[in-house]
Amino acid sequence: MRKMDRYESAPNKKHGFSVFLAVTALLFSGFIGVLIYAASDLERLASQQAGFQTAPVVTTQESSREDAGPGSDSSPAAPWEGEWNLLLVNRWNPVPENYTVDLAELPGGEKVDQRICQPLEEMFQAAQEANWGELPTVLSGYRTQEEQEKLFREEVESNLAEGLSQEEAEAEALRWVAAPGTSEHQLGLAVDVSGATYDVFLWLQEHSWEYGFIWRYPGDKTDLTGTAEEVWHYRYVGKEAAREIYEQGLCLEEYVEK
Repeated sequence: MRKMDRYESAPNKKHGFSVFLAVTALLFSGFIGVLIYAASDLERLASQQAGFQTAPVVTTQESSREDAGPGSDSSPAAPWEGEWNLLLVNRWNPVPENYTVDLAELPGGEKVDQRICQPLEEMFQAAQEANWGELPTVLSGYRTQEEQEKLFREEVESNLAEGLSQEEAEAEALRWVAAPGTSEHQLGLAVDVSGATYDVFLWLQEHSWEYGFIWRYPGDKTDLTGTAEEVWHYRYVGKEAAREIYEQGLCLEEYVEK
């Protein structure tokens, strides 16, 4: 009877061991699955965070600031807390990461920082009266990061088409178009002006300071500004600063570093 019990209990033990193995395998497979899912989830999260860090900030008060791009050898700007009208942006000083601009639309569709609309209008009206009724217009005002990237890319491609190497094409482009993230147009404080005659630019060079604007890129300051002469580019800095810059023959780089 005891032998019979031992004989009958043997299959039960085998069956129990098989169940144990099956359960163990199932649990192990589930554990591996959890690890794989967790790893993929962490990878997705890291990817999202990276995207958040490099994406330009765009709000109702638009702002754009990504990597400074070609031509900039500076580290990302620290949060900015200075006077908004004197913020220095050039190839060595990118747009601060926390900079935002409250935009207003001008006739013709271009946009600028709403704080410079009134002095800009007053300056244009005075230029109109001094230049036989011609009213200057804004060809280019505020630009997003994407718009600046497009302009820079097109300039580089144009230089490549003329036979320059990639390095030469970018270097030449930087003389005329700011690298993305380093353009004053991304502040909303600068405008490229159009006039039917060159006299408009001569008048602006002599009188823009009266309205808080400066001729930003004179030809004799290229080494300091990093930009070739642009008779059409004017930047708002406020009346006091504009007067001092004009009277002392300075560029913005010299003025803010005094």
